[in-house]
Amino acid sequence: MTDVVHRKASWSARTVAAGRDAIEGRRTGLAAFLPFAGPAVVASIAYMDPGNFATNIEAGARYGYALLWVVLLANLTAMLFQALSAKVGIVTGKSLAQHCGERLPRPLVYAMWGASEVAAMATDLAEFLGAALGLSLLTGWSLMLCLVLTGVITYGLLLVQRIGFRPMEMLIGGFVFIIGSCYLVELLIAPPEWLALAVGTVKPTLPDARAVTLAVGVIGATVMPHAIYLHSNLTQGRVPASNDDETRRVLGWSNREVMIALSFAGLVNMAMVSMAASVFNANGYGEVAEIETAWRTLTPLLGGAAAFVFMLSLLASGFSSSVVGTMAGQAIMQDFVTFRIPLLARRLITMAPAFVVVGMGVTVTQALVMSQVVLSLVLPVPMIALIYVTANRQIMGAFANSRAITLLASFAALVVLSLNALLLCVLAGMEIPGLGG
Repeated sequence: MTDVVHRKASWSARTVAAGRDAIEGRRTGLAAFLPFAGPAVVASIAYMDPGNFATNIEAGARYGYALLWVVLLANLTAMLFQALSAKVGIVTGKSLAQHCGERLPRPLVYAMWGASEVAAMATDLAEFLGAALGLSLLTGWSLMLCLVLTGVITYGLLLVQRIGFRPMEMLIGGFVFIIGSCYLVELLIAPPEWLALAVGTVKPTLPDARAVTLAVGVIGATVMPHAIYLHSNLTQGRVPASNDDETRRVLGWSNREVMIALSFAGLVNMAMVSMAASVFNANGYGEVAEIETAWRTLTPLLGGAAAFVFMLSLLASGFSSSVVGTMAGQAIMQDFVTFRIPLLARRLITMAPAFVVVGMGVTVTQALVMSQVVLSLVLPVPMIALIYVTANRQIMGAFANSRAITLLASFAALVVLSLNALLLCVLAGMEIPGLGG
């Protein structure tokens, strides 16, 4: 057993050594890229979590392909902010939360930490409930029992990080492969209407007030606050560069990984919406808004194989994203307020809201969608902090954002803030011109 642990731990050491070889020119092409692949893969699982299932299924079932443009917008925004977050860790050797903790007034730091913990709790609610729901539907066991089993399984998966970062990256990468493969199968079983898909991807529209809530939920499920914080934590000091030229090489590989990993995540999200549109909306099941209903409806429409593949992807998503969410929560607490609690304690604390929700009898999918809305409301905090840090030449030196990048990131943050404000108006019952009931 000790030999196995040592061998797995050595994977991380070999990855660092391979990264140095790449920086110094002894590796080229794919061999140079691979040692730097991992952080964006881990972050990308946050963009394929059960919250995405909930919002994307309802978006596709209710509105067909009409909200695909929101998925595209959210994914492009995610690429930009994840690349900037990775840059913070690579250039400075510190995470985004560490910079905030060191440079901002303590009351503001604690407020940001509190908001980040709320986001972490909302994230884990979606991920934990999704995995437990999938297990419950497959086995027929009670949801409460499946919550306990899911907690045990995810805690066991979390222990992998004790033997090095590379084994954890490989584990998460395996889950990403399963999710993507499942949705490829679903698209082969139920091909979308490609013309309608193309139009929905490029034509912005919000058919009614419910679409506003879903649009904000899609953004909250796609651009994740904890993933923005975590990415800088994963890249800090991974393969240290000794000068600006080496740093530029590392940033190039990091940006490529972000593009590849998040493009894959974006395609999975679009596949989720498209599957719901082609199966549910096209067949008159526009009111399908529950994961349970979607699973049970798939069987008579497409057969048991399609339903099983759907549930397998939900399980892979729930287990892996719950692991990543707990990792992010650890990093956020440690980096913001230099405080750390035992892994088991954090796992138990972040599990608690899921047990409360189930105990209260709240609909699981409704809880998932609303958790994504909470995430979207918290999202401007790390976005604005990231813009501030990456534009600051005292922090980033020669790698500070150009004015164009700062303006683009600021515009993206403004779009999120505007959608959040629109959502609050809808929830308050205000009449919004251009929106139906």
